[in-house]
Formats: sequence, structure tokens, C-alpha cells
Amino acid sequence: MVEADGSVLINLSSPLKSFVAGGFGGLCSVFVGYPLDTIKVKMQTQAILGETHPYTSAVDCLRVTIRNEGVFGLFRGMMAPMIGSSPITATYFYGYEQGKRWQQKRSGEDLTLRQIVVAGFVAGLVPILFRVPSDRVKCMMQTQHTSSLRYTGSFDCVRQLYRSGGVASLYRGLGATLMRDIHSNGVYFGVYEYILRTASPGKRREELHPTLIIFAGGTAGISYWLTAIVPDTLKSILQTAPDGKYRGVVDVYRDLMRHEGPKALFKGIGPILLRSFPSNAVSDCKVWCCVVAFHWSPGLSPWI
Repeated sequence: MVEADGSVLINLSSPLKSFVAGGFGGLCSVFVGYPLDTIKVKMQTQAILGETHPYTSAVDCLRVTIRNEGVFGLFRGMMAPMIGSSPITATYFYGYEQGKRWQQKRSGEDLTLRQIVVAGFVAGLVPILFRVPSDRVKCMMQTQHTSSLRYTGSFDCVRQLYRSGGVASLYRGLGATLMRDIHSNGVYFGVYEYILRTASPGKRREELHPTLIIFAGGTAGISYWLTAIVPDTLKSILQTAPDGKYRGVVDVYRDLMRHEGPKALFKGIGPILLRSFPSNAVSDCKVWCCVVAFHWSPGLSPWI
């Protein structure tokens, strides 16, 4: 059914609907944006990993990666976010729906944009148990070189990380991930909802044209990364640094300021902003298609 407040999603309070719609959107997002995410992580971590020839730009990083590792190097480690995308994106949208419900005094009550932002905070918090180890494995795989492969694959990476440091090793970067995801997802949903409400006042979401969904999702994605890039840089460095180098995210920040200055916090912002529009636009459009299918398919919706 359609929420009275004209929410982003159509009755995704069902866990199974959230899993199907969100998971499908998440898979599309990972596939579309992964090569640019790899470039972003390589640029963020090049100093801490001791690159002998630092990348001068995102284009240079792309060129060097393809020359040394082939096109496959841009997709190394993609298995981790592909596996994690369904539970992460499903719990993400489910958390968003529940965040809205918790603020409603009665069923169907309209929510303000401020309340939508708060629901976005909840959406960023709920999937954290899945997101942190997925990001940890992804970053470790993305930053290893073909000439000195430490891990044969994502599963081998999980096995070795767990063997060396237990569960704590898999969850390194938890604090930085929380710093990134909670406030940035509030921004994301606030911008997304503002665009849809402004462009289509009074319309139900299943009546919207896909191009508007694409524009709103892409713009919200850019807004997300403009607020997330600093904690994301700290997270990438902390998760890929040698064991024992840093005590935590504050230690990473101090080290960056001492050796590289504030500009180091924004490394990789070019490729991630380039990635954010198509990646988020495709994801939101696919989720929208799924929930519209649930709404209009009487034979499917009762079962999900």
C-alpha cells in the first residue's frame, strides 16, 4: 500500500519485501559503481600502504591499475559487497521504514522533512553489523597487488582476518563507519524526499516517472558523499593499515593532519562523486520498480 506521507518506498515494512526490493537495488548499485569505488579506495590508502609511485589523479590511478592488474583489478573484492548487498540494503530500507513508523503518532500520519532525516539516521545504523565486515574485506581486497597477492579471494580474506584477530579484526573501522553512515544517510533521505515532494506534490510514488526517481536518487547520492567522504577516508585507511599501526579513527586523523594536511581527507572524492549519481540512481530506480510490482501484482504481493 501507499503511505499517506508519500514516502520513498511503498510498504517495505515487510522484511521479505525489503530483502527482495532492497537486495535487488543493492546488487545493481554494486555492479554499476564498483570500478570507481576501487579507484577511490586506492587513492585514499596509497600513502599508508607505501605506494612507491603515488597516483597523481583518478585517471592516473585507473591507468596504472589497468596496466599492472588488468581490468579485473578494478573488480577485485567485489564478491564481498555482492554477498552483503542483500542483507545490507534490505535492513537499510527496513530501518528507514521503521524509523518513520516510530515517529508517527498514528498510522498514516504525514512526516516532516526533519522526521525523514531522523528516519535516515536509523537507516544508516541498522545494517551496520553487515556493512562493517563487508567493507573491511572489500578494502583489503581492493588494495592488494597482483605481484604480491595475500588473499586468493574474499572468503580467504575473511578466513585470514578472523584467524589473525578474531571478530574484532573483521569489525575494524566500526566507529568510522558509524560516523560516515548515520548522518550521511539522514542527508541522503532528506534530499531525496525534498526533491520528490517538490517535483511531484500530491502524487503517489507509483505514479512517478522513472526519470524523476533517477534524478532524485542520483542527486541524493552526491549529497551523501559530500558529507561522507571525510569519515570514509578515515575508515578506508584504518581498515587497510597494518595491524597495530593505529589505535583508532582519531589516531588516523592525527596522523593524516601531521603528514599530509586537510587535503588528504578528500582523496578519491572525484571518482566517488562520479560514481554516486549512476550508482544511486540505478539502485533507487530498481527498488522503485520492485515495490511498484509488489503494489500492482495481486498474485505476488500477498506472498511477500
